[in-house]
Amino acid sequence: MTGIGRTIRVGLIGYGFAGKTFHAPLIQSVPGLALVVVGSGKRELLQANYPGTTVCSATEVPTHPEVDLVVIASPNDSHFALAAAALRAGKDVVVDKPFTVTLPEARSLAEIARQNNRLLSVFHNRRWESEILATKAILNAGLLGEISHYESHLDRFRPVVRQRWREDPGPGAGLWFDLGPHLIDQALHLFGLPHSVNASFGILRQDGRTDDWAHVQLNYDRLRVVLHASLLVSGGGPRSVLHGTQGSWAKFGADVQERQLMSGMLPDDPNFGYDPNPGIVYDGVTGTQTNVPSPAGNQRCYYVGIRDAVLGKCPAPVPARDAVANMAILETSFESGARGQVLPLPLTADECAAWAVA
Repeated sequence: MTGIGRTIRVGLIGYGFAGKTFHAPLIQSVPGLALVVVGSGKRELLQANYPGTTVCSATEVPTHPEVDLVVIASPNDSHFALAAAALRAGKDVVVDKPFTVTLPEARSLAEIARQNNRLLSVFHNRRWESEILATKAILNAGLLGEISHYESHLDRFRPVVRQRWREDPGPGAGLWFDLGPHLIDQALHLFGLPHSVNASFGILRQDGRTDDWAHVQLNYDRLRVVLHASLLVSGGGPRSVLHGTQGSWAKFGADVQERQLMSGMLPDDPNFGYDPNPGIVYDGVTGTQTNVPSPAGNQRCYYVGIRDAVLGKCPAPVPARDAVANMAILETSFESGARGQVLPLPLTADECAAWAVA
């Protein structure tokens, strides 16, 4: 037991980049969560980093008797089967992005969770990055008037194609499946559900086998959202931009938490999440530029929300509703790019109504 209620025993599947860098340290930083089981072949590394945890195969974790919450950070095409097994075994489940590799799988997981009365959430940690918190604060302040344009970039400079599953053709591979769910979630989080999508994709690197350039537009009644990702950008412009009837806002510089977590810094460090790069507000009439400090990011808040949701204190921080909508946009963007057309979202009336109520 802890001061906030019972201890929730967590089983993590996968100890690759996501599991090692994000999930394991964030889980361990939250009072009331205990990482007790890890499904991975990296036994020696895990026993050194997390002594006392049980290390087993990935397929053992969903039904492990000592686990309450299963966190899935394995390759994308394994998400559905592992999550479904865990939900049916009576476990609450967190799935790393992308939630699944198809919209039918996403809908099926949401239904399995409902039938078994279990929590189901997708790990969209970027909601708690300084850039997104700053964007939300500017929107809430109303400084820019009615927003007409939002643009967000997740760019990298990786000109050499690497031999790894994300860059090999197959279900859930490619740049947009990797970074697109983050960008789509930002739009859903900030503006809700769009009514249509148009997109373009490219393979621009020599010897590339999967998309490494993506440009996707989400269409709202009086708003356009532009989401862009590339593996051939060094430096570049602002990562986030808002334009409105009274002015504009831009945010340069990436959130620091990934780099800090990779270095071993934990969220209890006073410097964790501190962003030295302010946003800039541009007055529409005078052109005056005003720096606005960026709030500190803290991705730990996602797992604080998961803990409290499992304990029945609040809804899941990123519910299955959001995961299904994200997959609908992701799938439709690929179809739009292939057909060269603006396409509506293939959501049911009930799925759209859930957003209207929210």
